[in-house]
Amino acid sequence: MDDGTVAGPRSWLVGLGAAQVVLGGLVAAVTGPLQLPRGSWLAAYLVLVGGVGQYAIGRAPSWLGLTPSRRAGWAELAGWNLANLAVVLGTLTRLPLVVDVGGVVLAVVLVLLLRDVLRARRDTTGPRWARVGYAVLLLVLLVSIPVGLVLAHLRAG
Repeated sequence: MDDGTVAGPRSWLVGLGAAQVVLGGLVAAVTGPLQLPRGSWLAAYLVLVGGVGQYAIGRAPSWLGLTPSRRAGWAELAGWNLANLAVVLGTLTRLPLVVDVGGVVLAVVLVLLLRDVLRARRDTTGPRWARVGYAVLLLVLLVSIPVGLVLAHLRAG
């Protein structure tokens, strides 16, 4: 179980999520002046998926009274960040198969997280509406993956 220390996977998810929100903002600030062709996509992806999504994944268990294993937390951290790196690199280099690999890994992480939320006992400390909201966030991210994969293939030509 994550004890909330700096070295815990939940803390890393929260910290890296916040950092990606800031990074996405910086990318948005330089997209116009540097005429980055995929800059607005990159900024939005970093903020919404890499940042806000990861922050929520790191924070939600403690807010909802869930107790995922420390091992699962490290796997989620590694899977989320490596998958997002694959999506970003695959998109920027127009290699949709790399985006596909990242999308599949993201989907696996999201399905495992969703399973944990759905299996949560009713006596967890978090309110039911918060668990439902978190499950909806995970579902929205999960449903967006196939849409993003199709768009990656269409943009790659």
